[in-house]
Amino acid sequence: MQHSHSNNNMRRVIIALALTAAFMLVEVAGGIISGSLALLADAGHMLTDTMALALAAVAFSVSKRPPDKRLTYGYQRFQILAAFVNGLSLLVIVGWILFEAVSRFLDPPEVMGGTMLAVATAGLVVNLISFIVLHGGDRDNLNIRGAALHVAGDLLGSVAAIAAALVIISTGWMAIDPILSVAVAMLILRSAWMLVKRSSHVLLEGAPEWLDLDAMQEKVVTRVPTVTSIHHVHVWGLTPQDLMLTMHVCMAVQPDNPTEVIRGVKNVLQDEYGIGHSTIEIETENCADH
Repeated sequence: MQHSHSNNNMRRVIIALALTAAFMLVEVAGGIISGSLALLADAGHMLTDTMALALAAVAFSVSKRPPDKRLTYGYQRFQILAAFVNGLSLLVIVGWILFEAVSRFLDPPEVMGGTMLAVATAGLVVNLISFIVLHGGDRDNLNIRGAALHVAGDLLGSVAAIAAALVIISTGWMAIDPILSVAVAMLILRSAWMLVKRSSHVLLEGAPEWLDLDAMQEKVVTRVPTVTSIHHVHVWGLTPQDLMLTMHVCMAVQPDNPTEVIRGVKNVLQDEYGIGHSTIEIETENCADH
């Protein structure tokens, strides 16, 4: 089932990659001809999107490799690394748009509203198709979310460019071009920061944000009667969907069948929290790690 989800996600990313790469060239030409920062900003965004989507596709392919002697957990974490890189690239794009916008405020160039409107409208259609394709993938997968955020940024850029073009055609007010570019940059900034924050949390072996460790330990003690207490709990994930755990389980006396105790603890972790890979150490005396 997991490989099926991964293949579906990868197909969606490849479709979005083909659409984005093809239209990027059109938008670069349209931005240069019309003199529009909104179009050039979106084209620059689409350039990084092309690389980001390619990275996302590679990440899905690499993550399917089986574990080996060098990477005993396998390659699934590569998806999180790709999401982190994509988030950082979005932050760089925001910085570039803001820099260009300030330059345009100081020295506003002439913008060809008609050309800008035609290219931006075509871009809106392409970006909307790409976003729908990616939005239909696994929404909990950070790699697919990173790819979708890039395309969503392009979608917002196209909307801003259309609005700017309409204002320029009707009023001749050139300042609307950098103003709307800054507005789009601010929207991208929030999403990019959240992506970097979530992916870095996984890379730093952080526990899932939704998991209450105290409540989990109490539930294990309650559901497995022979267990008296728990300590040395570590929870992390290769991805947000693939959680792992280690813990020391304390017991008053040596159990007749330690395997049954371990199985009972594992059942609670799997049924209640979806933790499929856990390592349980049973203790009846002082902790060996002390």
